[in-house]
Amino acid sequence: MGRHRNDPRGIGQMLAIVGAIVLFITLVILGGYFLYRSLPAGNPDSAVPESADTAAAQAGGVATGTLYIEVVGESSDVVVRVPGGDVLTDATMGRGEYVTFDESRPLDVTIGDPSAVELYVHGQPRDISGEEPGYSLTVEP
Repeated sequence: MGRHRNDPRGIGQMLAIVGAIVLFITLVILGGYFLYRSLPAGNPDSAVPESADTAAAQAGGVATGTLYIEVVGESSDVVVRVPGGDVLTDATMGRGEYVTFDESRPLDVTIGDPSAVELYVHGQPRDISGEEPGYSLTVEP
């Protein structure tokens, strides 16, 4: 009645537990590694968005490219699209955010609040601060 016998499932259960522990440790190490790689300081090759001041300073104080839009007010809706084609940007942008395009095709641009943005076309500033909300223009390449 009180006999003790070796249970073959005991060894299998022990191996399963050890396997689960090894898997857990491996996942924690891999998670830490990929988290470290995603941080800008941990990976100098990772892309870090530049501020508008940095971009303007690198361009010699003048925005370059076909189109450059920076929000200097609270916010503005900005829509940039290829006529009859792709929508390149459709967003509500906040202060300090900017988009830039260097396209070889025309662009249709709609600005929700023209007084809140600075607009450069082919590196030249364009004053649209007096325009009505929802101002639209076409930028030729």
